[in-house]
Amino acid sequence: MDENGAVSEGYDTHSDYMDWARERAAARSREIEQALRDSLRDFIEPAELSVLSFRMTDRQLATALVQAPKILKPLLAACNLASRAIERDLGIKNVNTYAPRLNEAQSLAIAAYIKEFVPDQISIAALVELDRHFFVDKTIRQNKGRWEKSILAALRDVTGCDFKKRMFESGGDKFELDGAYPIEGPIEYGIDVKRIEARRDIHKRSDEVVNKATKFKRTYPTGKFGAVVYYPFAEEHGKVRKRMRSRHVDGVAFASPDVEDIRRAIEELTAKLGFPQDHARPGLS
Repeated sequence: MDENGAVSEGYDTHSDYMDWARERAAARSREIEQALRDSLRDFIEPAELSVLSFRMTDRQLATALVQAPKILKPLLAACNLASRAIERDLGIKNVNTYAPRLNEAQSLAIAAYIKEFVPDQISIAALVELDRHFFVDKTIRQNKGRWEKSILAALRDVTGCDFKKRMFESGGDKFELDGAYPIEGPIEYGIDVKRIEARRDIHKRSDEVVNKATKFKRTYPTGKFGAVVYYPFAEEHGKVRKRMRSRHVDGVAFASPDVEDIRRAIEELTAKLGFPQDHARPGLS
């Protein structure tokens, strides 16, 4: 990083990435357009579109960003950019691209940056659709995150003890537990929360659980390790459980997003792990 926090010399920038992809992306765009026109020709209707032309100065674009910050996300999406690229290449940190708070200098820097990558013109409808696509994706990911937080809350509620995310080291590598007790000192109980949303991911995700359990037991030989798994094919839970079978995994439970089902899973898992009731401390119900 330089003094502004931008990427150091010798490392790749977004401009480098775009150079690698530009020719192939352009070829694919031509192929997709022709394929759409050929295969769906009977359903293509002529229409007038409002088109945004980028024949504007950096300062004019910066002024628009100051006046309406929410346009940043669709403009970035049109350039295949995201907040990480802004932080890496410009040194501007923690930009919420959906609701940014930018000063004039930052807006000008981002405007000049965007102008490197935007097409000559793009329809307003396309920009709106790009924003919708990424907003839906973000909202879905947030909902999945709430499920993981619900697991942690249920651990606290069922056991009466405080669980939190913790890191541990094994063999020089660091690993994260989604729930760990106690919150300081040697870990006695480690919980991994794992979402498996497709059948083809069973082996990979299961192996991740077993690997983490193995590393955990090397660091805490007397500790207990369990996993809470989201897998929407209930008839195959036994298959997943078998895949995760290991002397290092002390328990596996399955939970849907339903609050009662999460509580049931945590009760089942903590019983398997032998979490004693006398661990409960007053005031942590």
